[in-house]
Amino acid sequence: MPAIDATHGGTAGTLKRAREFASKNAIMLVLLALVLVIGVINASFFSLSNIRNIFIISSVRIIIALGIGGILITGGTDLSAGRTVGLASVIAASLLQRPDYADRMYRNLPLLPVIAPIALAVLAGLLVGLVNGLVVAKLKVPPFIATLGSMVIVYGAASIYVDRPPRGAQPIGGLRADFTRIGSGYLGPNGDISIPYLVLIAAAIIICYWIMLNKTRLGKNIYAIGGNPRAAAVSGVNVSKNLILVYVIAGALYGLAGALLAARTGGATNNYGQMYELDAIAACVIGGVSTSGGIGKVGGMITGVLIFEVLNNGLVILGVNAYWQQVIKGVIIIAAVAVDIRKYLAKR
Repeated sequence: MPAIDATHGGTAGTLKRAREFASKNAIMLVLLALVLVIGVINASFFSLSNIRNIFIISSVRIIIALGIGGILITGGTDLSAGRTVGLASVIAASLLQRPDYADRMYRNLPLLPVIAPIALAVLAGLLVGLVNGLVVAKLKVPPFIATLGSMVIVYGAASIYVDRPPRGAQPIGGLRADFTRIGSGYLGPNGDISIPYLVLIAAAIIICYWIMLNKTRLGKNIYAIGGNPRAAAVSGVNVSKNLILVYVIAGALYGLAGALLAARTGGATNNYGQMYELDAIAACVIGGVSTSGGIGKVGGMITGVLIFEVLNNGLVILGVNAYWQQVIKGVIIIAAVAVDIRKYLAKR
């Protein structure tokens, strides 16, 4: 009889854990179910070539999500991420055009090492992040308002940069092969089993960010600030300094993502990166990062991005109208945040 009770208790415990897991990951489980349905409807969805393509697209998105994820853990947000990506992409692209390209922006510019324009793009993103961090940490402007304002400013700056009278803001093309190779190149034999450079770069960034978030004092401070900023300050954490660092790191990641996006697509416009910040926020929340702060893991951010991109890819394969895709993504964002808020309220 005791053995039966123990078994019953074990089963009950397992069911309870299963319910708790389902409750905590409801949105992710629903999206996974949708992905499986799409795969059943269209078998090509799970082909190696399509999966490889998803990883390539997700690589840039993951870098953006890591930056936003760190800010979300502090209890903040960043609406300027997408536009910062756009600014960085036009900076990198404009400095890496072929000398023989007829519409070259800087006709007399000598050939620069590829790393130099990429570094300038990262620096541009870093400066945007620095301004955001200073406004949030020093002027005490709520992150939503601070980054909303910088989003508009950065988009205006990118548009001014690419505006070439009398033609106006034209797309930047004719990029050098040594630059675009970063976005299209790969290791291994030609084919679906090769490893794209973008995936390798994203993997390196993931490792570095994981170490920063889990093994450094800055990472511990990020979680402390998100959990309770007043308690963190009382315990000796320099809240302002750490907030600024989080936004600076995020900005640098957006800058790198912008340069990589230009390399992958072979061009850039001032509209690059539009709405990327909302996709990244939704992906982070789907992956378990709390909008209330203090909770989130790198693995969850990556998982959220992959699921979100797999769903986007599946909707395209199924031929869903682009406008309906926006509606579906909006519903997912609202649902993800609503579930997150319910979990936060349940803990209070």
